[in-house]
Amino acid sequence: MNRNTLSSLIWLRLARFASHSNHLSNEYLKRFNLTAAQFDVLVQIQVYQPITQSELAEKIIVTQGGISRMLVRLEKEGYIVRKQEWKTKYICLTDKGNEIIEHTMPHQLVFQSSFFDDVLSEDEKKTLYSLISRVQKSSLKKELPPE
Repeated sequence: MNRNTLSSLIWLRLARFASHSNHLSNEYLKRFNLTAAQFDVLVQIQVYQPITQSELAEKIIVTQGGISRMLVRLEKEGYIVRKQEWKTKYICLTDKGNEIIEHTMPHQLVFQSSFFDDVLSEDEKKTLYSLISRVQKSSLKKELPPE
């Protein structure tokens, strides 16, 4: 472990937290018959609708194949509709999709917020938000190093 830099330890800790948080979210969202990925997709559709499948895939961390399978399931559940307009297929939420998000969102926000509210002061949360925002914005500009 002595080869790890503080930055690599921070990255590992963030990755472990994100993984554990996603695992707990999946368990928590079972009561709503959703996975964390499905919840994220429905929220993204709600915010950006009408949205194409490729635009949606850019906003979430799922492959094109994975998003296709998920959209088939969400369509079968009656949460979304796909409408063809010439060569482009747009995705929108149905009334049922809007209802599940409106019902689930407050519960999920309280659950996820508890990870921070239970251990951090308001000032610490503001500082963490500021720091994570800076790192995330910088990561968007990052390019892969040459091989």
